[in-house]
Amino acid sequence: MKSAQLPQRWLLLFLLALGSFLFCLNTGSVSLQWQELWWCFTGKCTDPMQWQLLWQLRLPRLLLGFVAGAGLALSGALLQHLSRNPLADPYLFGVIAGAGLGATVASLYFPASLIALPLAAFVGALLAIALVLALALLARWQQLDHFILAGVAVSFLFSAATALLLYQHDPFAANRVMFWLMGSLSRASYQPLWFILPCLLLCLLLSVLFRRQLDAMLWSDQTALSLGVPVQPLRLLFLLLTAALTASIVAYCGGIGFVGLMVPHLVRMLLGSQALSLFVGSCLCGGIFLIWVDAGARTLMPSQELPLGVITSACGSLFFLLLLSRRRG
Repeated sequence: MKSAQLPQRWLLLFLLALGSFLFCLNTGSVSLQWQELWWCFTGKCTDPMQWQLLWQLRLPRLLLGFVAGAGLALSGALLQHLSRNPLADPYLFGVIAGAGLGATVASLYFPASLIALPLAAFVGALLAIALVLALALLARWQQLDHFILAGVAVSFLFSAATALLLYQHDPFAANRVMFWLMGSLSRASYQPLWFILPCLLLCLLLSVLFRRQLDAMLWSDQTALSLGVPVQPLRLLFLLLTAALTASIVAYCGGIGFVGLMVPHLVRMLLGSQALSLFVGSCLCGGIFLIWVDAGARTLMPSQELPLGVITSACGSLFFLLLLSRRRG
């Protein structure tokens, strides 16, 4: 890829983000007039229903979808960088399964508490990461590929515990939690942004500040150590940051798969594999991707909303079948 093409691609990406934001803002069962939409943005809205639709329903849902997609894509890019494996993903490391178990416990036993949901999801994600690291250390695994195998095992363990909890509780509560676990922005508001956005900004800022060290870790741990990079503390720091970011997203949006696995691959094709382009581009592309998925979830079936995880899993499966066929060709 020629470096002269990069500024043009960044410009197109930002324009695509702006166009997607405006289009998805006016997508739904009720359409807004563009002139009325502008008046509502400038505080001159003449229809209270239009104002409520924009500021209380559409805008918080769009912002939450963009931030959640950016966070999941950044988490996937970081995990792939840290493990040097293009298949690494919050799902495969057990982070989402752990956060989902914690959030399920909070939803079933502490439904009235506002802080219990994100706190329990965060604890569950940290527990999943701790189990993955403990399995790797106890077995004295040296290859980073084994971390993914441990993550898959931990993911199945936490998913089984979640299924057991749902089986033992009231069917109505189980149905509510099951729909949430498949991913949904139906309960979107401005409050989750105060939890997710600081985690996303901190994770992105540290990723940009340590981009050279993270790029050095792509070669090997020995090469990074010879360059003065504290490999193990840095890997542990970003694993914890990824757990915190993923947990905050799962706590409010449920389990949305394949975003962290698929988007970094697309970004590498468009912008290259250097850390700065990969992390910033993943945030931008992940946000664009998820707001389009949410727009499709609200409009593909009349009078019914599809879970986001169903659409992202279908897109991810098709993407990797296409990727596999291209490699064989």
